[in-house]
Amino acid sequence: MITAKLLLLENKSWVQEKLALDPDYFTRFAGSQQPDFLWIACSDSRIPTNEITVTTAGEMFVHRNIANLVVENDINALSALQYAVETLKVRHVVVCGHYGCGGVRAAMGGEVPGPLGVWLRHMQAVGYTHRQELDALTDETARWDRLVELNVITQIEHLKRTEVVQAAWAMGQPLSLHGWVYRLDSGVLQELVAVGTAKDPRRDGAAR
Repeated sequence: MITAKLLLLENKSWVQEKLALDPDYFTRFAGSQQPDFLWIACSDSRIPTNEITVTTAGEMFVHRNIANLVVENDINALSALQYAVETLKVRHVVVCGHYGCGGVRAAMGGEVPGPLGVWLRHMQAVGYTHRQELDALTDETARWDRLVELNVITQIEHLKRTEVVQAAWAMGQPLSLHGWVYRLDSGVLQELVAVGTAKDPRRDGAAR
């Protein structure tokens, strides 16, 4: 069983490994950060952001919440978006959902008590909007998977309407929005939707 004490010991070991390979590893990041991406994803512990995207420290500015939602009155998410776009000048915002999402499944099951239930009403609204398409799917897993996808697409629509994104586009700031979904049983990321202007130099300058 992993304990808090073990995590602290593992941290010390990790620090020594990093310093052995690069004595300036930590001092290089201490001054500032210049990520190209804002990553908005679910809080699920099975999704290691840097590992599945093969990125390193300083390349991803991360915001996570249950079911990867972008809610118009969520000051936490909107603050992260504002800082990422206006101050860090990220060129890409990724909303990454995942199949097998417990938040989406809970929302499908009806009313949930407590603060989680209040939060998941936003998720349930997505299901209600697309109820005809979802009701046509007789297989429950297929319906669950499709709601995961529809949720990601909906959050991209929410992002498009935010003042921060609209202002960035109006000023000609390179910024693109990506809706991705992650499959836990294969480790594969899939793009569902992409809008905007930014170019990713790691993809030979192809517009995304």
